[in-house]
Amino acid sequence: MKAKVYSLEGAASGSVELPAAFSDTVREEIIRRAVLSDETKLYQPQGNFYRAGLQTSAQYRGRKDDYGSLKNKGQAMLPRETRPKGGHGKVRRIPSSVGGHRAHPPKTTKILIEKVNKKEYKKAVRSAIAATAVASLVKARGHKFSCDLPLVFEDKLESLSRTKDVLAALQKMAGDDLSRAKDGRKARSGVRSRKAGTRTAKSILLVVGGGNILKSARNLAGVDVVKAEDLKAKDLAPGTHAGRFTLYTQSALKKIQEVF
Repeated sequence: MKAKVYSLEGAASGSVELPAAFSDTVREEIIRRAVLSDETKLYQPQGNFYRAGLQTSAQYRGRKDDYGSLKNKGQAMLPRETRPKGGHGKVRRIPSSVGGHRAHPPKTTKILIEKVNKKEYKKAVRSAIAATAVASLVKARGHKFSCDLPLVFEDKLESLSRTKDVLAALQKMAGDDLSRAKDGRKARSGVRSRKAGTRTAKSILLVVGGGNILKSARNLAGVDVVKAEDLKAKDLAPGTHAGRFTLYTQSALKKIQEVF
């Protein structure tokens, strides 16, 4: 497969041979597993303090002849606080008591990450890369474009150090999709936090070999920038849905051929 190479002015300046990954079969079920694996790696284990509710003098005395035993005393035989002269205090420790520990608290030992075999994950990334060249899948995600897929730019794009220069280069080929993401921002429903008060649609993904564009393009609404060797399934298929509108540079294609 071959693709056109566009310059910063939006004119076709040649063609390039695409890596073998673009000819792979699109396997949505494998992509879904890989994306879920990427997302679960971001989860933070949560758990209670292991001594919560147990830092008390309360103890259970159920033996009949034990000192301070409540057996045959007409009181519930539950762990109670130790009082002077063998007296009994309030019930503590158990989940039904005031200040007691939870019955089944969350544990940090719980397995949160969904693991995927290395070969299966690489297969998922190759399949997601192939989906970026299928126009029907890209349009199904809601992206707006009029160019041929996949979209390939010359390496000069990577050297742009100002955001307005990157925006000017992308406007010629992906202007409608950038406007869709910028104008489509809306308040997140439900209880909002200061950190995530708005929701922004995903726009074009820039897969590059490196350079200044890693910083100069990261502030555009809905735009993500990633190096080719760091490419993940969740970048190519946000929300487990394959077919993201993606731009590749020539150096990124060479790296994809080596890694995937």
